Formats: sequence, C-alpha cells, structure tokens
Amino acid sequence: MAEDGSVIKIVFTPSGRQGHVPAGTTVLQAARTLGVDIDSVCGGRALCGRCQVDVGTGEFAKHGISSGPGSLCGVTAVETRYADKKGLAEGRRLSCQSTLLADVVIDVPPESQVHNQLVRKAADDRQIEMDPIIRLCLVEVREPDMHEPSGDLRRLVEALQTQWPDRVTGEIDCDLHILQQLQPVLRAGKWQVTVALRDGNRIVGIWPGLKERVAGIAIDVGSTTMSAHLCDMVTGDVLASTGAMNPQIRFGEDLMSRVSYGIMNPGGHVEMTEAVIDGLQKLITGAAEQAGMDADDVVEIVLVGNPVMHHLLLGIDPVELGGAPFALAVDTAVEMRASEIGLQVNRGARVYVLPCIAGHVGADAAGVVLAEAPQKGEVNTLVVDVGTNAEIVVGNSKRMLAASSPTGPAFEGAQISSGQRAAPGAIERIRINPETLEPRFRVIGVERWSDEDGFDEAVKSTGITGICGSGIIEVLAEMYLAEILTADGVVNGAKAAISPRIEADGRTFAYRVSDNVVVTQNDVRAIQLAKAALHAGFRLLMDKMALKSVDRVVLAGAFGTHIDPKYAMVLGMIPDCALENVRAAGNSAGTGARMALLNKGARREIEAVVRDIEKIETAVEASFQDQFVKAMAIPHQSEPYEKLSQAVDLPVRELTPDEAPAIESGRRRGGRRRSR
Repeated sequence: MAEDGSVIKIVFTPSGRQGHVPAGTTVLQAARTLGVDIDSVCGGRALCGRCQVDVGTGEFAKHGISSGPGSLCGVTAVETRYADKKGLAEGRRLSCQSTLLADVVIDVPPESQVHNQLVRKAADDRQIEMDPIIRLCLVEVREPDMHEPSGDLRRLVEALQTQWPDRVTGEIDCDLHILQQLQPVLRAGKWQVTVALRDGNRIVGIWPGLKERVAGIAIDVGSTTMSAHLCDMVTGDVLASTGAMNPQIRFGEDLMSRVSYGIMNPGGHVEMTEAVIDGLQKLITGAAEQAGMDADDVVEIVLVGNPVMHHLLLGIDPVELGGAPFALAVDTAVEMRASEIGLQVNRGARVYVLPCIAGHVGADAAGVVLAEAPQKGEVNTLVVDVGTNAEIVVGNSKRMLAASSPTGPAFEGAQISSGQRAAPGAIERIRINPETLEPRFRVIGVERWSDEDGFDEAVKSTGITGICGSGIIEVLAEMYLAEILTADGVVNGAKAAISPRIEADGRTFAYRVSDNVVVTQNDVRAIQLAKAALHAGFRLLMDKMALKSVDRVVLAGAFGTHIDPKYAMVLGMIPDCALENVRAAGNSAGTGARMALLNKGARREIEAVVRDIEKIETAVEASFQDQFVKAMAIPHQSEPYEKLSQAVDLPVRELTPDEAPAIESGRRRGGRRRSR
C-alpha cells in the first residue's frame, strides 16, 4: 500500500503500458502521462462518460501488485451524480475523477479507447466440403387418429425415417425441450415442420412450416483476441465475421499471468471463465445481428483455443498448466450442450471443442493442423502460430512433432517502449535508407507512406500513436540491414556520425523513427529474447527429425498474417527457406474450426491426427537452452541462412569455420540487393 507522497505503480491493460506516478494523480492523468489511450472529450469534467475504466481486483504476481477498489479513492459525488443521470456499470469508475492511492491494475474497455485494437477477423475464401453435423429436414407428419393411438413424437420420427432415409443414421431421440414444444409447433405448422437433425439421430430443433436457414459459429478464442465466423449450416456460406479483445486480458497479458492470477486469488479462475463466456456471448450475438438473425438460430458451435483458454472456457481451473508436468485435464475432443457453459443460443445447440495436442499446444494448434494439413504431404513443413506462446508443428505424412515456446507478448507490442497493439495510428510498415538512415513508414488506417504527398494530412485524424508487432519486426530487420544494429543486437552508436536519428540513451543508443516512436536497446533485447525462444523451439523439433532445413513454412495466426516473411527470416524468427515457400496463412485456427463446423468428418480426422503427433516439452530438453543462446544473434549465431542471402543483401559478419564455406557458396551463386 502506497503512502501519501510516494509514487504509485500503475499498469494499464490491454495496452500493457505501465509506469510510476505520484499518489493523488487521477487515472486519466496517469494514462496521458504514460501514453495510454483513454477517450475524453469533456476535459475531465465528468460530462461525457467516455473515460470509464475497470479496476483489476486481486494479486497480479507478474507485476508484483495487489490491486482492488481500495487502490483508488472512494466513489466521488461527481461520479454518483453521473451514475444517477446517465448510468455507470457496476464496478466502473470515471478515470477523470478517480485518484490513485495505491498500486493498481486498470483495464481500459474497448468503448473507452481512443483507438480500439484492430481485430483482423475476415474469413479466408477456402472451399470446405459440406457434410455438416446438423441437417434441416422438412417433414409432413400424420395427424393423430382416434383409431391408432400414437404419440406425436412417434409419428414425427416415423415421418423422418420415411421421408429422409438418407439422413437418418440410427434410432432417433430428442432433447427434453423438443418434447415440451412439440405439440404446439406441430399444430402451428399444420403438421408440417422443419426439424434440425444432429448426427442423423437426435432432434435438437423444431420449427413450424419451412425453416430455410440455421447457423453455426466457429470461434478461435485467443489469449489476446477472439474471432468468430457465423456460417449457414445448409450452404456453408460465411454470413458474418466478428472479432473482439478477449476480456480476460485484464487478468494478465500472457497465459502464465492468468494462471498466476487464479493461483493468487481464490476463485480467480471462475472470474476468468465468466469473463470469457460473456465475451463469447457478445461475439455470437453480434455476429447473428450482423447476419440479420437471432442467437436462437445458432444450433452448433465449434471452439478452438490454447490449453489455458480451452480449460477456462470449459470452467476448468488451469492451475496444473502452470508448472511441470503441465498436465491437461482432458486432451481429447469435448462435446457438450451450449447451455452447460452458459451460452444463450438455441436450446438444442451443442459445443464441440477440438482436442488439445499437449500441455501448451492446444486446440488452436489442432485447428491449424486441420487447416494446413502437413500430415497429408511428403514435404517437410514447419507450421508456426506466433502469439504470446508460440505453437510449433514440424513434419510430414510420415511423422509430426509439436511443441510450444514461451515467446511472451513482445511481438504484439507489449514490453516495447513505443509498442502498442494493432490500431489506427500505429506504424505497421517501415523502410530505412541504408545510406542516410532516414526511415519512411506507413501507419494503420493510412494508405500513403510517410514520404508521400498528403501523408501529413491523412494522418491528422489518428496521429502516429506507436508501433505495432509487424512494424517492430520490420524496423529491427531494417536496422540490421542498414547496419544500425549489429548481429549481436547492439545499436551501433558510431552511426550517430551519419544521422542524428541515432541518439544516446544512457549507456546505450536508440534509433528515432518519429517524434514519439523510438527503438531502444531494451526494445531490441525484448525482441531478441522472443525470437530466440521461437527459433530454439522449431530447431529442437527439426533436430529430432534430423532435418537441416524445411521445404515449406506456414505462418499462422493474425500476427503471422501481417509479418513480411523476408523480415521474419532476417531476424531469424523462421528457418532459412526459399522465400516463395513461406506463406502467411491467416487465422488457420479459425479456418480449422470452420472446417470442423461444416464437415463432421473433419472432426474424426483431427482427432485421429492429434493422437499420432509426438509431443516435445521444451522445458525438459537439455539442448533447448543451447539453441536459445545461439538464436539470440541476428539472424543466428551459426546457421548460414544461405537461401536468404541469395534474396537479401545481408551485412557482412564474422563467420565460424563451419559456416564460412556455405555463406561463400551462396554469394558465388549471386545474391541480389534487397528491393525497397
């Protein structure tokens, strides 16, 4: 507990920005000091209500903070008056009126953010063979007869068996709610009704007359964002796509922070489950509204997520995933009624959750495998889903291995001095002139580059707010190519003689991109640590398969979609490979979920494939640390990156005796200068 006159540590989520401010500072003032987006148009007079925030409650071990309502001053008379006039959600505070008394975690909800995170949510155009588990069947049912006493359900089943013999696969049963509404529905439809038949033997929905459309929804529950695709269960068409921040982020940016929150706070896992279910419900309702439907039209749900998300959305305490041996409660596919986890959709709707692969390789990775199908080809494929915890699969039709690697949130902008999540105003692309060291860049929401006419006018609406993950990768790679950054990841202070953009920063140096975006030595180290963990993970799997290289690299996930493969390879985030064989696959986990939604055979397929994947735990592999140390260098301490050197003019570096011949061979075959 901070004392009067002391400084207070404040952590903002979901941005991850944190710092120290004097006690008595308002939350809004603290946010402005630390560069956190909190909306306010009334100048802090409690008139607009746009600056509402939530106070994190509990022990946040990652930040060394015990936070709760007592971390702020009591509810003020001004806030009470605002709540009476316009309403204020329970637990919400107006940041302009709330002063800091002690260390605190503050969550800025999307509606209070000046620039909401850009959630990339569109579905890809992949064609999926339709074999849905839900089939709509219009039937004519015999009316009751005094001379042949039989129940309405018996006659409905008879109609299904005789009129839809190709869709009935076994003895038909039904849910209780079907019995409860059967008679009024039959009579309202004048004995003509539409039945939703699940898996050929269970009636889960019934409507009077002709019902032409019901929906299913495939959802990828990521630790940072969630994306959903609402699909027509008859045609397979994507009717709507929605995305949102995962509301659990207020409990911690990364997975282990959330596990720690549950450990430190009794009942914490219940809070996180409630938060994610509430978020899922909003996604489903929003998607249905977007498609002109109702949540009651949703009859099937498929979910994927990493193991911690998987357990929390099922209401399972993920505490065992917080330490060795990282035991899953369940690693097989799970199926249940949607109502069992609190989702309000059609009463007959079921939820299918893809199987997890290992303790930190989850159902989302299974979705990626289903979508990218490395098990169906002979070429050696590396699939990487880059996130706060990278999930890695290497293999082919003969053998597949999987592992996870703790990359942390640096790739997404957290732990970076000017970093932020993808939102309008964030730098997402950058090029550096190797002679003048001058940068040119693009920001999200503006089509022009910074050196093009009209850029200054176009960027006025958002300003340049920071740099997001793809921009961070590109700026470090460009700094290396321009020799601002050494192979060891040191910002070269000698370059200050060429450009004033190289600035002294204490005992180190930094590179200034714009007025408020600076790349510091600490930023470089954060990315080095993240990429080294990623590289060590896939190299460990490649070594176990005796592979010196892979034939194909697939970058999955929203983050992977927006990384330029060339720059990812320059930093050593992916192994040396022909650039044309590196593909950004988008949200493959979501695509896999959609495949399982629309084709029941895909469910059986992935369940069988997952059983055959070999799981490697990096934490107990002695060689992981050695690989990690080597991977700290850019691109790598000892791997020659011969194919990359043919496409990109890499800086000259000191070579080991083993790698010198390979590098020289690549140069003789004619490397070409990088295009700008």
